[in-house]
Amino acid sequence: MSNVATLPVERQSLIASMASQYNMDPKAFAATVKSTCMPANASNEEFAAFLMVAKDYGLNPITREIYAFPKKGGGVQPIVGVDGWFNLINSHPQCDGIDFKDEFDGKGNLTAVTCSIYRKDRNRPTMVTEYMDECKRPTEPWQKWPKRMLRHKAAIQCARYAFGFAGIIDPDEAERSPEVITSQTVVAPPPPSSQTPKTYDFEDAIAVDVTREEPSEFDIGNYLEELETSLSSAKTQEDVETIWNDYDVPATLETEGHADMIETAYSIRDRALAALSPVGAG
Repeated sequence: MSNVATLPVERQSLIASMASQYNMDPKAFAATVKSTCMPANASNEEFAAFLMVAKDYGLNPITREIYAFPKKGGGVQPIVGVDGWFNLINSHPQCDGIDFKDEFDGKGNLTAVTCSIYRKDRNRPTMVTEYMDECKRPTEPWQKWPKRMLRHKAAIQCARYAFGFAGIIDPDEAERSPEVITSQTVVAPPPPSSQTPKTYDFEDAIAVDVTREEPSEFDIGNYLEELETSLSSAKTQEDVETIWNDYDVPATLETEGHADMIETAYSIRDRALAALSPVGAG
């Protein structure tokens, strides 16, 4: 019986996958997103969760269509600005149009806005009405542009009903939410600034410590040796997977600047799995 050779599957991390969409180096992408879209004390796990939401919804954190805001008691909340919401609506494959209907009182004051979103797979539109007296707040956007703000609210709420968007909120909702820090105005973090105008230095971004922690010595040789030793002690395939997940290998190597060693690490894991199921066994 001949053995069938199998080619290793090319694996790409979440950061590398998203960075490739914007033609950026993974480290530069991570550094840019962390500095422009994340709270300063966000953990690596919160950063990864944020990127997963951005990727799932196809939102660009570089242009701050989506960004993170701290929650009470810890954690972050993904916030989607109005540009991001309309991106979600217009890019949805079933979207077949959107329109609005304004309602006024006897004095000509806007009292409500009804948004209708049409889907290609439904016979009737999804309609949501938002009312000025329920939505208007004593904040600058609502005081200066109440009609625009009410239209945005109607569109966002209608999009939720029409397409089932979950896990994301708009800035105005964040300010109302008891789970989000409400003592601050929820706005997208400003882009990085410098004392003297200059063009963006791509090499500077690559050199940034994307973990936002104090620099520490990372011995790649020692790390891989420990990984191999731990995997060699595994008794079952489940043990291998548990050890691999405990080491958080792809994320660790990428964060520590050794993304080029990820395939080497996978080879170590594959050898451990092969040792548990030698060719010809059984």
